[in-house]
Order: sequence, then C-alpha cells, then structure tokens
Amino acid sequence: MQSLNNFWQIVLDVWRTGIYGIDVSAIIVALGIFIAFLVFRQAITAIILTPLKIRAKKSANAVDDNIVEVLEGPVRMIPVTMGFFFAAEYMKLDSGLAEFAHNLVRSLIAFIIFWALYRMVSPLSQLLGKLEKVFTPALVDWLVKAIKIMVALIGAATILELWGIKVGPILAGLGLFGVAVALGAQDLFKNLIAGILILAERRFNKGDWIRVDGVVEGTVESIGFRSTMVRRFDKAPVYVPNAKLSDSAVTNFTAMTHRRIYWHIGVEYNTTIEQLRAIRDQIENYILENDDFANPPEVSTFVRIDRFSDSSIDIMLYCFTNTTVWGEWLEIKEELAYKIKEIVEGAGSGFAFPSQTLYIENIPGERPETFVPPKNK
Repeated sequence: MQSLNNFWQIVLDVWRTGIYGIDVSAIIVALGIFIAFLVFRQAITAIILTPLKIRAKKSANAVDDNIVEVLEGPVRMIPVTMGFFFAAEYMKLDSGLAEFAHNLVRSLIAFIIFWALYRMVSPLSQLLGKLEKVFTPALVDWLVKAIKIMVALIGAATILELWGIKVGPILAGLGLFGVAVALGAQDLFKNLIAGILILAERRFNKGDWIRVDGVVEGTVESIGFRSTMVRRFDKAPVYVPNAKLSDSAVTNFTAMTHRRIYWHIGVEYNTTIEQLRAIRDQIENYILENDDFANPPEVSTFVRIDRFSDSSIDIMLYCFTNTTVWGEWLEIKEELAYKIKEIVEGAGSGFAFPSQTLYIENIPGERPETFVPPKNK
C-alpha cells in the first residue's frame, strides 16, 4: 500500500511539475484554448471581414474590393496569434519563457501587419494607372515589385529588432559583402540597368512582337530585372539578357502602322506596250480603290514598269495595307494575287518563268562525220 502511495505521489509531482515547471493541467487547458481559436478561426475571420466586404461593395471603386480579398490570408492568421497569446497568458510562464512568448506574439503581429501590407501593394498599384501615361506598364510593374521587396525587407528588419538583433551591423556587413559580390556580378547590374533603359525608352512592352537579328523573334511575355522572356512562334521560351536587347537593334512589329507588300511581277517579253500600260493601270486602280490598302500621301504606293530581267519584264508593286494583323494581311495579299493574275490574263499576256534560248547559226546536214585520228602515244 505504501508503494502505491509513493507511486501516486510521483504522478502528482509530475502532473504539477509538468514541462519546465508548468502544471500539466495548465498545459492541457492552454492547448484547449489554442485549439478553440483554431476551430473558430473561420467564424472570427468572417466577423472581421464581413463588415469590410459590405462597405467595399457599396463603393463604386474596385480597389477596396480587391484589398478586402487579399486581406483574407493575414486576417485568418489573427485567431492563431490570439490563441497563442491567451494560451501563454493562462499558463503563467516564468520570466524566461514569458519573454520568449511575448516576443513570439509580437513577431506574429508584425508578420501579420507586413504580410497584409505586402499583399495590399498589388491592389493599390491600380491607383498607379495614371503613371502609365508617363512610364510604360512594364516600368510600373517594376515599381510595384520594388515596393513589395521594400515592404518585405522592412518587415524582416522589424521582426529581427523585436528579438534584439541589431540590423545596423548586419547591413554594414552586407555592404562589405555586397562590394565583393558586385565585383563578380557586373553582368547582373549591367542587365539590370539595361532593363531600366529598355523600359524608359519604351522599346517594347509585354505582348509585343519583336525581332532581334541573330538572337530571337517572337512575343514578349515578361521583362525581368535580369532578362526578358520572349516566346517564339513555335511556343519555345527564350530568355534574352537585357544587355543584349539594349545593345542590339530591335524591330518592334507591333508598333507598325501598316504592313508592306513588295513584289516584282514578271510578264512575258512578247507583252506589248499597250498591254503593259493596261496591266499597270488596272493594278494601281485596284489598290487605290480598295479600302484594305493605305493610300498616298499617308504611305508610298508605286506600280511601275521596273526593269528588263533575263526572262521577263518586271513590274514593281510597292504598297501598304491598313491592317497590321498577320492573318488579315495574308488574306488581303492572297486576294491581290488573284486580282493580278486576272488582270494579266485578261490583258492577253502571261507570267514569265526563268528560261534560256539557244541560238545555233549552222545546223549540220546529212553528211558523214569527220574522222579525227587518235594521237600517237
């Protein structure tokens, strides 16, 4: 019986001492408090967000609706922080553990605040739309990314300061480290500056069709800090360093106002002058009277007898379409080809093709061949 009492005393001692001197019953109750906040997290989140959503819907501006939407994640973190705070308060920790719990709660609060600010940057960036009149949309995107990075860094520095870690000496050390890194990362900074120049000069934007001779041709999908991603027409992505795009000649096809058609139409040499004039005049009238083509003085338009080639008389056709869409341009060019064939054949002429004529002055008659004796060896 005495042994059983001794065992029971040990159980009570363990129960009262618990972990780090905390009563096990207090730990169990604290866990219950924390779990209760987790269980009712959805309800607490709804209590906080519902009034905000109601007010946001009353506003005609969509920015506040987007802000409330992105705040849902940080708000869901509030019950977790509250549960930890009340659980720690109930356990009545000693000075060391109490200070640790206090710093942890403050860190969680700081994390929630800066997480919310970080997520609010994107919706608030819609207010920077007026800046697109001065800067390019891609440059505004860079500005938004820079603000996000700044918010994240300030948040990290704040949390470190809460734990007594001084940020100043760390920054000083990083400064010396940064000098060493900069010496080996010259290409990185060169590409970064080149990217800023590309955006400032408005060479191209996201979605533009560009070509860099010997490098890439395709559609710009993103302009990053170091490189630009261009997706080729076979759908393969190409990551081009910004420095190469800055130093090379870039053709921006999206910025075209018109698309050009430049042909040489070869007709047969037996075409008469009257037929040539009729063909030239009908082609020119078709272009000038068709709304699909741009007319002078907006653009240059030429239909002229250009040259005498080896096997044809060439008519130069130089004109521009109003559309810059490739598919529509191909369709207009196809209709023009049909019309030119109709005009040439209607004028009684035909298209020339490469040929050679061999003239022989003397045709051998029916006579024996001359015998040539072999040379003596």
